[in-house]
Amino acid sequence: MTTFALLPGAGGAAAWYWHRVVPLLESAGHEALAIDLPADDPGAGLPEYAALVASALEGRDDVVLVAQSMGGFTAPLVAARRPVRAIVLLNAMVPLPGETAGAWWDAVGQEDARVSAAQAGGYPAEFDLDTYFLHDLDPAAAASGAKHQRPEVDRAFETPCAFDQWAVPVHVAAGADDRFFPLDLQCRVARERLGVDVDVVPGGHLAALSHPAELTAYLLTVEGERGS
Repeated sequence: MTTFALLPGAGGAAAWYWHRVVPLLESAGHEALAIDLPADDPGAGLPEYAALVASALEGRDDVVLVAQSMGGFTAPLVAARRPVRAIVLLNAMVPLPGETAGAWWDAVGQEDARVSAAQAGGYPAEFDLDTYFLHDLDPAAAASGAKHQRPEVDRAFETPCAFDQWAVPVHVAAGADDRFFPLDLQCRVARERLGVDVDVVPGGHLAALSHPAELTAYLLTVEGERGS
């Protein structure tokens, strides 16, 4: 039985973000841990996030770590603390060793990529949640999220991601319709920073909510790659 450790993006609400995927992984015979992070704690940054996740994984030695969006900055720190068989970065920020999440945006050109994609796709370039996060969610899923969200404090964006190298196989999954981190951006960053190609999955930035079955099927293919 594989343990899928499911990390959230900014706001830290893993239980909500992953609630449609967890039962599907469990029905396939695996353990699924959606691990909330203390996003609104001014005393918590990336080291505290990684310590919390590592503690939740204690005693488990067959782990696939799945990190969404800003969770990509926590993933390599967890892998340095606990045995992890593979990492999946889902519509994620891919850090360089020592980089901060605050510096990442300009370093990869996220804003230019987002605006260019909006102009090409014919949707507003001005950011709002409905256009960039909720556009492909059904109304029930979209409405359920607000009560779970917390502001991400500055410390998490200011803490360097202190790791030496990606020590385990890394898979990069990108939503075909992600408007916040457009597909072209994710493909370029994956090649430049990890030397890997992107696996394209259906959905936008919140693919685990809009296409849980398809995303679960993808995660199970990663779980099956025990020789990678």
